[in-house]
Amino acid sequence: MFAIVSLQGFQYRVAAGETLRVPALDRAQGDKLDIADVHLISGGGKVWVGRPTVPEAKVTAEVVGHGRGPKTLAGKYKRRKDYRRRWGFRTHFTELRIEDIVEPRG
Repeated sequence: MFAIVSLQGFQYRVAAGETLRVPALDRAQGDKLDIADVHLISGGGKVWVGRPTVPEAKVTAEVVGHGRGPKTLAGKYKRRKDYRRRWGFRTHFTELRIEDIVEPRG
């Protein structure tokens, strides 16, 4: 069974037991999180498609931890002007463990 959910403007395909990295959330480690923006649920020969979301469906997750991703490098350059700038950044993320996908009744 899997679901398509929206979280912070991104859509993710999730299944129970998986871990998922999302942009940083303001939640403590060990907190429970209910995601109500479920766009699709598939499993057991049934498919629920939301318009835009599936009513009464939710995905429960637990915050496993926080961290920073790998360094991303960027830069700019102007030819013949001896101008070069380079910088890098590391994005903050929150790691979630998907515990359960709650199907709609009926």
